[in-house]
Amino acid sequence: MTVKRNRRKQTSSFDERLKRAAHEAREAAQCLPPGPQREMLLKKAGQAETAQRINQWLASPGQRSPR
Repeated sequence: MTVKRNRRKQTSSFDERLKRAAHEAREAAQCLPPGPQREMLLKKAGQAETAQRINQWLASPGQRSPR
């Protein structure tokens, strides 16, 4: 029996999805009082922004690795 994978055609680029995820997490964090849930959302936003920068670095031609 073979397992069928769910395949989805993405309508927006990976960079745009990361940017949207970071923006949505920051907006949600602003609505919450200080606490663990807010910190989790801010951490998620930071991770999405870091992933976006790494993706841009990997996609750019001729860049050298960071030192």
